[in-house]
Amino acid sequence: MNTIALPPRPLDTRGRALKDLRLSVIDQCNFRCSYCMPKDVFTNDYPFLSSDAWLSFDQLFALSRAFAQLGVEKIRLTGGEPLLRKGIETLIQRLATLDIDIALTTNGSLLAAKAHRLRHAGLRRVTVSLDAIDDDLFGRMNGVGFPVARVLEGIDAAIDAGLLPLKINVVMEKGVNESQILPLARHFHRRPVDLRFIEYMDVGGAHAWTSDKVVPSDQILALLKRHFALEPETRDEPESTSVNHRFANGLARVGFVSSMSKPFCSSCSRARVSVDGQLYSCLFATQSFDLKPWLGPSLSLDELANAIRTRWMQRDDRYSELRNAMHAHASRKRYPTVRMSLVGG
Repeated sequence: MNTIALPPRPLDTRGRALKDLRLSVIDQCNFRCSYCMPKDVFTNDYPFLSSDAWLSFDQLFALSRAFAQLGVEKIRLTGGEPLLRKGIETLIQRLATLDIDIALTTNGSLLAAKAHRLRHAGLRRVTVSLDAIDDDLFGRMNGVGFPVARVLEGIDAAIDAGLLPLKINVVMEKGVNESQILPLARHFHRRPVDLRFIEYMDVGGAHAWTSDKVVPSDQILALLKRHFALEPETRDEPESTSVNHRFANGLARVGFVSSMSKPFCSSCSRARVSVDGQLYSCLFATQSFDLKPWLGPSLSLDELANAIRTRWMQRDDRYSELRNAMHAHASRKRYPTVRMSLVGG
């Protein structure tokens, strides 16, 4: 079979390069966080994808090779909760042979038991979602009463295993967990972590997002500056979603992901693939591109990469910018997007 010559790192219609892949390995989760998988929607009989519909590890690896061929530098494994996928260490071990940055986002519930095995398999770093450090509030927010102490144990295990830099993502929702800003900062500011506060976004079709639930990043930064000495840092990379400051008297950085108040669509370099093989060119996408026809045994890696390249070059997404421009006075979400548990954050 003839190979197809592919130029590296395709550009979309707005000149944005493909650099990052969010690869979902499962759409199920053991938490029921209100902004992602509210328990009144994701009940015990919710029709999650069957395991037969999941891409196999062979297919996930083939996808990763194709994206790497196109110049992708980072692959982040997501879910759902990716550590629920049986044998995830085997997939990581294979991905590590690609010699690119392999990371994983987790709710931390299984991290204490798995951190060292994940690092041994080749995982480089993790991001842990932690929206509160108060145990009662954390139990309410995760929807299943899971104790915060076990997530903190997972964070400690990940640091000990060398899964660094470790990021901690905090989704801030007005009237829910604003009280946790200072306690989280006090707990982590002397640890080798990036504590990132994320504006509550209108992503996914399951939750009742309204704009008055958003806590702007500038307000969080102002509060922290009244209690900590912070030193601003330049962005790690032009396409980074986080604006960071360093605690002057600690090891940690604090970051702000301001998708609502300061959209970063113009520099977005991320593609997302769901566990059933759907390519999404935006976290807020309403449509996907099915990659499964290129994942059969008779097709070459070049053909798969060319399909991805062609779709990326058609990309024109800038949902957050358009939302702010068109609905400056709107308080509620206007139309559904793909559920976040299918494509990760």
